[in-house]
Amino acid sequence: MDAVHGVTFNPVTANRIIGAHGKPTPYQARPELYGALSVIDDAKSKAKDLGAEAHPVPAVAFDNPDNYNHQAKRHADRLENAVWTNQFDNTANRRAHIETTGPEIWAQTEGKDVSGGKVKSYLADPPGSVLHSYIASGGKLIERSGSSITEGIGQGRITDNLQPDIGLMDGSMTISDEKSIEMVYRCLDEEGLYLGASSALNVVAAREVAEKLGKGHTVVTVLCDGAYRYADRLFSRKWLTDKKLLGAIPKHLEKYIVLE
Repeated sequence: MDAVHGVTFNPVTANRIIGAHGKPTPYQARPELYGALSVIDDAKSKAKDLGAEAHPVPAVAFDNPDNYNHQAKRHADRLENAVWTNQFDNTANRRAHIETTGPEIWAQTEGKDVSGGKVKSYLADPPGSVLHSYIASGGKLIERSGSSITEGIGQGRITDNLQPDIGLMDGSMTISDEKSIEMVYRCLDEEGLYLGASSALNVVAAREVAEKLGKGHTVVTVLCDGAYRYADRLFSRKWLTDKKLLGAIPKHLEKYIVLE
């Protein structure tokens, strides 16, 4: 596990993997070998069901010292033989995409380049994130407000993983939760894809970019999560009603709302 740039950990050199992003930490750490501890906001407290030691904390803004990211780092610093994964600012994440995702996309598209050497990149943002406004305004950060049903995407700041490339964006867009949840159900029904809301948001954005660019272009996106992690919400009539999203589900797709 490349938890810190340039360092490989094994059961001998690191016995505690500390994350601040919920369920992936116990999956990646394999608790029987490493031990996993997740410092997570209350909304993601199910990590303990996967064998991790979980420390749920109230959700607060990133600039608050009690934000779960900062608490995770402090906890790792207090422990011997522990590493904090630092999801958003560990640039090993960015490097992994450069070294693996990029070549994979190039291979799957058979190296098609109809852009004259310039691949266009667009950022898709959920409600409550400030990245779209940052790009659209030419680099002005506004105060974060609102929220989204998506998890782990959208930010109130420019992270270290994003910083080197945000100036390369050719455009950006905000995708509403209504569009994302509709696409969750459409992908399930039309494509047999059991996607989470973040993946669905990417599909919506890809479709909008394709419509913007017109025929003859190759548009690529990433399906980054599955619905199995959120099924108790995405297919719950009560949850959809509470989030005021029930009306976004086309009537012929309501058959997939199988939970009360």
